[in-house]
Formats: sequence, structure tokens, C-alpha cells
Amino acid sequence: MTSNINVHHPWHGVPYGDGAPRTVNAIIEIPQGSRAKYEIEKETGLLKLDRVIYSSFYYPTNYGFIPQTYGDDKDPLDILVLSSISVQPLCIIEAKVIGVMQMIDGGDADDKIIAVASNDMSVNHINNIEELGPHFFKELRQFFEDYKKLENKSVQVEDFGDKATALQIINASIEAYKVKFGT
Repeated sequence: MTSNINVHHPWHGVPYGDGAPRTVNAIIEIPQGSRAKYEIEKETGLLKLDRVIYSSFYYPTNYGFIPQTYGDDKDPLDILVLSSISVQPLCIIEAKVIGVMQMIDGGDADDKIIAVASNDMSVNHINNIEELGPHFFKELRQFFEDYKKLENKSVQVEDFGDKATALQIINASIEAYKVKFGT
């Protein structure tokens, strides 16, 4: 039996969203609360267990990427999506961009867009990163600076940027994707 099912690669076959850069599609790789580090395998688009985090840390937000983007780290642009729930891997979430965490990982810029789940009433009232409490920034910084220490790797959180900075980064990564992949 032959089927006409067309499966799309999560990075290349899913659009970044009609409302980009303000509202984007986020593809979740790692659910909030997980110690599993999943990544989309670039060749197949399947979800791969990269590793179990070496420490007792767990992801403080849902973590994934914006499809059809290309960051300075040669991967799709990362996104952290705040939500009241842990979201299943490979789920597409409409996410409202509120800011960015700029960091250096292994010598490369590795920006993390910060967004809220558009369809989650408990967070979708948040419009700007400045509305988040100071503990959120401390927790996020601590997680990303410390979770790789037992792997003898270092990550440096540079700064938290506002929505305007995040929108510029998203637009640049969309353009970089078009150049890299000729779309």
C-alpha cells in the first residue's frame, strides 16, 4: 500500500510563522522540568537524546527552536517558551516574543529568544521581558552557566535583551537561513 503522507522536517519544513518576528512558531525539543537534553537531528529531523544532564539541574522552561532560522552557532535559533505546563517534544507552540538571553557557548554566540505561549492564559498577558521578576533571570542564568560544569564545559550568559533586540536577532536569523539554504 502506497501512502501520500508528506512528513516535514521540523527545521526546514515548518514555517517560522506569519506573525514573525513578534509571534513565531516554536518547536519544542525539551519539556520544562526535564533532565533529558533532546535535539533535532539535522539530517533526519528525528528527535535524538543527546545526553542526560550530568547534574541535578532541570530545564526551567520549555526549550526548542524557531524553524527556518539559522543562528551564529550554525543551528536553528533557540527559544525558551514560558508556559504553565510542560510541553511534549516536537509540539509546535505559537510563541509571543518578549526578549532574549544572549550567551556564549564554546566561543560562539548562542542567543536564546525568550517568549510566552500565546495560547496559555497564565502567561500570555506578558508582553516584555521587563515584566518578569528578578528571580526568573537569576534562575535562568544559573541554569545555563552551571548545567555544563560537570562536563568540563563553560557557558557565559552575556546579557538579557529587550524585545527590540530579540526581534532584530530573529530577523537576522531568518535572513541567514535564506542565504544558507537558498530559500
